[in-house]
Amino acid sequence: MKKEIRRREAQPNLALQTSTLHPLLKRIYASRQVTSPDELDTNLDRLLPYQTLLNINETVAVLLEAVTKNEKIMIVGDFDADGATSSAIAVRALRSFGAQHVCYLVPNRFAFGYGLTPELVEVAKEQQPALIITVDNGIASHAGVEAALQAGIKVVVTDHHLAAATLPPAHAIVNPNQPNDPFPSKNLAGCGVIFYVMLALRRALQTHGWFAQKNIPEPNMSRLLDLVALGTVADLVQLDRNNRILVQQGLRRIRAGQCVPGIVALLELAGREFSKAQAADLGFAVAARLNAAGRLDDMSLGIECLLCDDAAKAREMARTLHQLNNERRTIEKDMQAQALTALEKLSAQLNNELPKGLCLYDANWHQGVIGILASRIKDKFNRPVIVFAPGPHGELKGSARSIAGLHIRDVLALIDVQYPGMMMKFGGHAMAAGLSLQQERLAEFNDAFVSAVDAQLSEDQLKHCIYSDGELTSSELNLEAAMALRDGGPWGQAFPEPQFDGMFNVMEQRLVGDKHLKLTLAKDGKLFDAIAFFVDTNVWPNHRCQQVNVAYRVDVNEYKDRRNVQLILDYLEAM
Repeated sequence: MKKEIRRREAQPNLALQTSTLHPLLKRIYASRQVTSPDELDTNLDRLLPYQTLLNINETVAVLLEAVTKNEKIMIVGDFDADGATSSAIAVRALRSFGAQHVCYLVPNRFAFGYGLTPELVEVAKEQQPALIITVDNGIASHAGVEAALQAGIKVVVTDHHLAAATLPPAHAIVNPNQPNDPFPSKNLAGCGVIFYVMLALRRALQTHGWFAQKNIPEPNMSRLLDLVALGTVADLVQLDRNNRILVQQGLRRIRAGQCVPGIVALLELAGREFSKAQAADLGFAVAARLNAAGRLDDMSLGIECLLCDDAAKAREMARTLHQLNNERRTIEKDMQAQALTALEKLSAQLNNELPKGLCLYDANWHQGVIGILASRIKDKFNRPVIVFAPGPHGELKGSARSIAGLHIRDVLALIDVQYPGMMMKFGGHAMAAGLSLQQERLAEFNDAFVSAVDAQLSEDQLKHCIYSDGELTSSELNLEAAMALRDGGPWGQAFPEPQFDGMFNVMEQRLVGDKHLKLTLAKDGKLFDAIAFFVDTNVWPNHRCQQVNVAYRVDVNEYKDRRNVQLILDYLEAM
């Protein structure tokens, strides 16, 4: 499908221009609204302090009592990578503080659904915890929190999702996105929130002389940053400065081999070297395999992999996660084919047009894969998408993904106001959300969703656009620039990896691995290796094509101790 390439504007910035940064990075950072080299400092002493989080003192007081009185503490997580890393951070931190009775419980999505529900509390009661700490969930768990309180269990909520009009009656809530919270960064993932809570708890324990009394070495909290980096990248939160610090520091630990064995094992199974790990490797290699446990089975396996300190056992669990991810790919491929067929029929009914918002449902679809299917369809058609699958008791479970310019949770909140009770529950944030409704209300919901999206999105916002940092001359396409771009991150959500565009002559082209196009491109007499992944094999190779217009990223290809520039083509168009 033809896409429009739009070039980012980079306003000249004196502070950047007079710095010692690589010339190309000066331009890149300016287009990402960086105004000073100081903003690129990712040392830990630049991390925002925990003291400005609303309710942090009340939360620490509850946790301090639980640790010092040796109470049983249960972590209740979520079944995605952010939830898994958050659970592992909480368990590892509390155990390093000397807490003797720490366990975790993660809901099976097929039996309990998302968050701290009354049904999950019934399961939790069997282990008789004195305190439940939610991680990456809880801000919408009113009924679950009430059920826990009625059972005599204290509850602390740590979350980052947007709050509803009322908050659950927990003993304390830490969430930078709750009303009146002054914490400057609203982009922390769930793992970042619990990391901050554990930082505050460690300080309180130090102040009370706990570690000295118990002869416990004072824990080094930076040892948890590999998990924080993984969860932050996996949850696609915006990489503002604070999150870039967390991710960069975590990546440094991973590259130095100072990370949990499970991360190394998952990287190796994906064919990535931990010593060269980038943020994208955490998302596409590690998180994908970790998420497979929550999608198809039970995220407890993923959490155990992150908690394991035995390299051999961690590799065994990683292999199981790898196998689950292969199964997920097969299921997803079939679901995607069915979804595309359904959309072809819908387009034909609407004179080759599609609604601005898409709702898809099939009775045979796998509930654990609908989120990733929604993401794939959203990427292909550049429209907000909600994919539904059957849930228990006649319910449908929906997973939503959005595009720039449309806050998907706000859309669901608007629908809830207009049609009270149509959705049984919903929650999420700007780019992703979840919901449930009764099957007989699907058609009604579809109409409401299409209408709400149609009112908020313009035709221009639906265009397939690739944002480029401009054209590079052949002299700029060199190894020094490629390495500067690689090391200039971490790149990610709202701080995108540099991408360029331009015309090249095609010298060679061939398929590798049956679905990837390997090319030799020429510009101003210089040759460049290039590769385009997952091309349409009905179109490529195209041996009549002598020139292409491409959007590409600049990579460093390393093979047998040799390094050369390689272009990763995200879009190519025959000219």
